[in-house]
Amino acid sequence: MRQYVIYPLVVGANETDQGIMTYVKDYGKRIWIPISVFLIEGGDETILVDTGLEEFMVPQKVGDQYGLRIMEFEEALASVGRKPEDVDVILHTHLHNDHCENDHKCPNAVVVVQEEEYAFYRNPHPLDHRYVPGLLDGLKVETVRGDVSFRDGIDLIFTPGHTPGGQSVVVNTAAGRAVVTGFCCNDKNFPSTGPAVTPGVHTDALAAHDNIQRIRAMADILIPLHGLSVGRRGRIP
Repeated sequence: MRQYVIYPLVVGANETDQGIMTYVKDYGKRIWIPISVFLIEGGDETILVDTGLEEFMVPQKVGDQYGLRIMEFEEALASVGRKPEDVDVILHTHLHNDHCENDHKCPNAVVVVQEEEYAFYRNPHPLDHRYVPGLLDGLKVETVRGDVSFRDGIDLIFTPGHTPGGQSVVVNTAAGRAVVTGFCCNDKNFPSTGPAVTPGVHTDALAAHDNIQRIRAMADILIPLHGLSVGRRGRIP
C-alpha cells in the first residue's frame, strides 16, 4: 500500500469558546483555534484536505503565543513548493465556510465531498449559519456516498453528526493510519483516558458522539481539524 506524508498548513485562526469544540465541557473558556489545510504528498496528484479561510485578521501575538505560522493560502502552498493551480483534488471534510473559502483559487482541482453534505450546503437549515452560498459555484464538484476507498492508501470515512455529511480522511503513512477528522474538534476532544468528547457543534449529537469514538479507535495518528498540536507540526509523520 502506498505511503504518504501530510503537511498541515495554518491558513487562519479564530477566537472562540472551548465549548464549541467539546460538548457540555469547558464553556466560558476563550481559546484560539487554527484553521488548517492538509497537503497529502506521496502520490501522482497534489491532494488537499480543505482549503480554509480566504480573508482573516489575526493579531501577530496569536501566532507567537501558540507557536503557529499563520499564512495566506498562496503563501502556505508555496511553503511546500506548490501553487493553487497545481492542486488536483480537494477532499472536503465538510462545507462550513472556514474549510472551503479558497476552493475557487484552485482552477484545476476536482472538489470531492459527501453527497449528503453537498445537498445540505445547497439548501442549509437557517440554524446553521456556517454555510455560505456560492462558494462552490463554477467548480468541478464530485460527490461520493458513504465509506470510499479513494486512492491506494487514502480512504474516505462517512462521519456525520457535526454536519449531515462530514467525512474523515484516512491516510496511510510510515507510522500507521493518520486520520484527519471530518468534524470540528481540537486536542481536548481526545483525553488520555475515557471516551472521546462529542463535538460541541452538531446537527446530530448522537451520530457525532458515535463517530468520534469510531475515528479514535481506527486512528494510529489523530489529526483534529482545529488542534493546536497539529498546527505546530511541520509534517506528519
